[in-house]
Amino acid sequence: MSSLVIHGRRTVAGVHAVSGNKNAALPMIAAALLTPEGVTLQNVPDIADVAAMLEAAKGFGAEVVRDVKAGTVTLSTPRLRSAKIAPALAAKIRTSFLFAGPLLARAGRASLPPPGGDAIGHRRLDTHFAGFRALGAKATAGRNALSFRGALRGARILLDEASVTATENILMASVLAKGRTEIYNAASEPHICDLAAMLSAMGAKIDGAGTNRIRVEGVESLHGCEARVGCDYIEAGSYIAAAAVTGGELTLTGIDPEPFEVLEGAFRRFGVTWTIDAKERTLRYVPKRRLRMRYDLGDAIPSVADGTWPAFPSDLMSILIVLATQTRGTCLFFEKMFESRLYFVDHLRQMGAKIVQCDPHRVVVTGPSQLYGGTFSSPDIRAGIALVIAALAAKGESVILNAETVDRGYVAVEKELSALGADILRR
Repeated sequence: MSSLVIHGRRTVAGVHAVSGNKNAALPMIAAALLTPEGVTLQNVPDIADVAAMLEAAKGFGAEVVRDVKAGTVTLSTPRLRSAKIAPALAAKIRTSFLFAGPLLARAGRASLPPPGGDAIGHRRLDTHFAGFRALGAKATAGRNALSFRGALRGARILLDEASVTATENILMASVLAKGRTEIYNAASEPHICDLAAMLSAMGAKIDGAGTNRIRVEGVESLHGCEARVGCDYIEAGSYIAAAAVTGGELTLTGIDPEPFEVLEGAFRRFGVTWTIDAKERTLRYVPKRRLRMRYDLGDAIPSVADGTWPAFPSDLMSILIVLATQTRGTCLFFEKMFESRLYFVDHLRQMGAKIVQCDPHRVVVTGPSQLYGGTFSSPDIRAGIALVIAALAAKGESVILNAETVDRGYVAVEKELSALGADILRR
């Protein structure tokens, strides 16, 4: 287990190249198993979750060629093996379950151990099961294995929740199913669009990705392709927050402008605004004044709530809470999706933040607060980077234990932040 040691109150500023979106790369790796031909993915981030997902793909027979420096991965699976993912590997990442759809579509069966991932609350698999059953698969859930079998036929599927991973799994299963499939109440996040674009480049017939109704005409087979992983707007938002709490000017390169339309409203509440050059694919943040909360009409205390896209993404809630600790004013945060995500605020309180936790889903933050360093353990990816950002703004030394959780979603965070002026090292 490694730690990140941070001496705070150094300005984070400069130019940062945004990585590929982990939430797009992982299902795209799984989708490569749908064809025996080679699939090349570009802009793949060098993070621990990608490495684990590629290792799992190898277990199913994928031949993997990776150029980390170029950010490319080529997978070819001429013969699909029925090997099972080791439980220890599945426990590392929740998206190991995304192999179920491709395996079921191509081989007619899939057996996977229960997926792991961050302990941020109950993350049900019922929507996946209902979708596979609607497509004609027999699905069983044991203590040690989740199994699916059967020939797939198109169906009209109304998801009981707009689950991202369920939408991805059902979409991947349906592209080789006989007939027409309609997925209603589908998730519409940018990474769903990346996956759909990849599948279309492989020969799938998909319409409606990016909306809540996706229509698929099943095809006999898919072929190889090249596909690009979109930018990680969650990483981008994290680095913007790091610059904002330390007073730095930041330029982000390699962005896709569209996702930032969703982020800008929430960030603007805290006095954080940016400009985007769509042609150059750059975002520039320049601190214009001290961070100050923008209240609602009638001087009412504002709230930030997450939800399904295009609502504010849950993965940035922890980061925005840290931003609020350095912003003059009060804000209510309503985490609707995961009942354990906000527990990390105990660490922020120990650092000196003025936070009241109303219940598992809501916290009230009043700022600005002088934060002080300490030793804390990272419970999950987003809480981990939030603690790193808090430490950057804090007085004194902070030690973030269990740094491997941050590595699951952020590329070489200590090197990237050091290049921007932070005093951070790994030990």
